Formats: sequence, structure tokens, C-alpha cells
Amino acid sequence: MRVALDRARVLADYDAQIRRNTRADGTGARAEQAGPVLRWTTEGGEGWSGIVWSDLDAATADRAIADQVGFFAARGEPFEWKLFSYDQPPDLGERLLAVGFAAEDEESVMVADTAQVAASRATQGPLPDGVRLVRITDEAGVARLIEVHERVFGADQTRLRQSLAAQLRRSPEITAMVVAMAGDEPVCSARAEFSPGTDFASLWGGGTLPSWRGRGLYRALVGYRARLAAERGYRYLEVDASPDSRPILERLGFECLARTTPYVWIPGAPAG
Repeated sequence: MRVALDRARVLADYDAQIRRNTRADGTGARAEQAGPVLRWTTEGGEGWSGIVWSDLDAATADRAIADQVGFFAARGEPFEWKLFSYDQPPDLGERLLAVGFAAEDEESVMVADTAQVAASRATQGPLPDGVRLVRITDEAGVARLIEVHERVFGADQTRLRQSLAAQLRRSPEITAMVVAMAGDEPVCSARAEFSPGTDFASLWGGGTLPSWRGRGLYRALVGYRARLAAERGYRYLEVDASPDSRPILERLGFECLARTTPYVWIPGAPAG
């Protein structure tokens, strides 16, 4: 029987353990408290950099935004401000837009009980004929994962490829990457991150080529990663879900805790 989550408690744990987590993630990125914000930076601008948590109000928000824009401008580096629907002040997104950030698509922060998803029959159905799941253990595998990602999401993923390759070299125990192969063609890919010392395993990058959708591959990769998380003792699964993924995840037992929107700043972007 599916047990509903205590959303308030889980959200508090998510804030404390994930958003405010400063442990190294194996990519070479570094977390640092910069006054009222927590930011991640990378050496040489390779990989993901941005703000993952803030403690702001109407009186402090503009100064904090200006400080972070100045910091990354001096590095000549783009960065992301990962804004959550409960962040303060309520008009923080508007303030970011006013100084040159661009809002990307909103996602839903979805959480589920790991054991329930791992045991769900919906995640254990047979794969289509000729399809097999392959665990990624080298850079050639990362290239196949990125191939799917670029074909599905339509953007250059060089920075992500560099970040994942570095993570695989430095801390392979933190990440698990998997590709569904139809013969020699990668048709669906996904990854999981296992944050040490937390209750959460994070699921990322689930994408399926259009011609292979509706055949259970996305569910299979959720189940694959859920079982890995269960084996490692993680209590919860967390996903930043697109509108396409959210209905599938809800049917698997995931619940929405909040909404999140990436605000991206690029050097030279015009204010307003």
C-alpha cells in the first residue's frame, strides 16, 4: 500500500540536506557560503555553476543579486540562480529578470519513497524486444548518454559532458549513469546522484528519443535507479520534473513538493 509523504517534513529535510549541502560532488565543483546565498563554482568554468539556496528579503535581495552577478562577471562565466517557489522575497524572479537573467522552463520538485518505487510493478515491466540497459563506466558511455540528451533536449551539452566525465573519474561512487540501447543505438538515458550523508538520491536527465516513447523505457530507468538507491539505503528519490515527466512520476508514487525555475545569467546580457 502506498503511504503518503509528510510533505512539510520532507521539504525541510530537502532544504537542509540537498539545497544547503556543501559536500564535494565529484565534479571538481566547490560550494561556498557567500553571505546570504550558497553558490557552487567550478575551476575554469567547466561544469555547472550557480546559486542553489538563499536567505533573502526585500531589503537584501538586490544587493545579493548584484554581488553574485559581479562575482561571475569577473570570472567571465555564465551561472544559474536556481529559484524555488517558496524562496523569498516573492518577487525574486522579477528582480533577477530586471538585471539580465533569462528564465528557463519551470520544473516540479518531485519526491517519492525509494522502497515503494523500487518495488513497484510499473518499474519492472519487460523492455521492448532488442533493448537492453547498460551501466556507464567510461567516457565512451558518457558520450552515448550525452548523445541522447542532446537529441532529446536540443542543446549543446559540452559542459555537462565534461562534468560527468570528471565525476566518473574522481568519485564514481556518487553517480550512476545508464543508457537503454536498441542494438547499437542509445535511445534513452538517465543518471542518479547519491549525496553522501543524506536521505535523498537525485534522479537526473531522463530522456527518451521521440520514436521510442510510450514503451516503458523512462519507467524502466526510474526503477533501475530506484533499486540502486534502495541498495544504498537512500530513503527518498528526488526529481526536477518537466511537464512531460511529471504525470509519469505521479503514477509511480512521486509527489510534488515545490516548483523550481532556472534563471540563467550570461556575460554581456542586457539588463531588463
